[in-house]
Amino acid sequence: MTTFSKSDFGPGFLWGVATAAYQIEGAVNEDGRSPSIWDTFSHTPGRIKTGENGDRACDFYHRYHDDIAFIREMNMQVHRFSLAWPRILPGGTGAVNQKGLDFYHRVIDRTLELGLQPWVTLYHWDLPQVLEDKGGWTNREIVGWFCEYVEVCSRAFGDKVKHWMVLNEPTVFTVLGYLQGTHAPGRKGFGNFLPAVHHVALAQAEGGRVLRANVPDAQIGTTFSASYVQPAGPTWLSRMAAANYDVIANRLFLEPALGLGYPWKTTPWLLALWRYIRPGDLEKLAFDFDFIGLQTYFRQLVRFDLFNPATWGREIPHGERGSGELTEMGWEVWPENIYHLLKKFAAYNGVKRIIVTENGAAFPDTLEGEEVHDPKRIRFIQEHLAQVLRAKREGVPVEGYFYWSLLDNFEWAEGYRPRFGLVYVDYPTQRRVLKDSGRWFRAFLAN
Repeated sequence: MTTFSKSDFGPGFLWGVATAAYQIEGAVNEDGRSPSIWDTFSHTPGRIKTGENGDRACDFYHRYHDDIAFIREMNMQVHRFSLAWPRILPGGTGAVNQKGLDFYHRVIDRTLELGLQPWVTLYHWDLPQVLEDKGGWTNREIVGWFCEYVEVCSRAFGDKVKHWMVLNEPTVFTVLGYLQGTHAPGRKGFGNFLPAVHHVALAQAEGGRVLRANVPDAQIGTTFSASYVQPAGPTWLSRMAAANYDVIANRLFLEPALGLGYPWKTTPWLLALWRYIRPGDLEKLAFDFDFIGLQTYFRQLVRFDLFNPATWGREIPHGERGSGELTEMGWEVWPENIYHLLKKFAAYNGVKRIIVTENGAAFPDTLEGEEVHDPKRIRFIQEHLAQVLRAKREGVPVEGYFYWSLLDNFEWAEGYRPRFGLVYVDYPTQRRVLKDSGRWFRAFLAN
């Protein structure tokens, strides 16, 4: 049972939903779009657990008009979505695809028509394959390629869009894409990861500067994946291992943006980044963001591990903690995670405002006629919002909560099985059904 109301969060608190282009748009071969690294990756046998791809996804490209209306129906204010780089610049750089710009103008116009705020993410992982063929994020030239892309987008949409996010979860796409190889582009090793980290951190700040120059009245942020890291025991070794995990999970891209540099004092192997740092680079890493997007789904419980010298630790699998329910992703439900992270991020002097730009859960939903009953998701939302409110009441400048996601969608390497949406998508027919959780939001935000 909900023990709080919308008014408890204050009149200026923002409510919304989030999506990502590759996960929902489909239409991968239409109107001039070129392949992204996720097209290539998802079509490579063995990469996606279910053998699926995003070729059609939710067909948002053709159904955006009605899909965006669900946001209004749920009484939300914010439509957070991403732009697909290969739809706008099919060659990665150079010639602009007008049909790609036209599509996003239609999406933005429909958003505004319904009285919603468009919040645009510039990069949500779908790098043009033609740029990956040149080294992708391991090639220093990508900082310039990215700035060109931001230049095109900000000039095209800056008169309508006043809320921008430069990157989505840089830790995730560098670790999984360039270190572990479980996400696109599927590369492995520190020789790929370290240059990608530095070039992404530079692009994060340089992209912000392009936005500031072209849309001076904009609110500019970027989003960080985050997990509250706890040592599994009281020993110094466990605390040391947890501190190393915390560097990767929470500090690696946030602290450079705040002008604090890379956290190599905690994690000395990061000194290997010097191989890729040029004179003046460290000063370029900082940007004065108007807000920080916090995205979180679970905590990390870490124990010392002698055989993992990179961090001297290993995360205890979620299913072995015995502490609570697991989602369809196998993630532990531990609502206090979001409270501790809000407190942690707010403790940085350079963090002015925090928006929870992603939080949500996948559960095995079943369509029953015209209804989807998802009480576990409703409880997840309520318990996490209670923790957000707790942090806000303690002075944390958290000013919004965007649920992930509007629609069930292509969940990256997991395929279509995990369903995060407030709106159920029946993929064979593309029929949409508002879940009970979406109806809960509609009632909660009605006053």
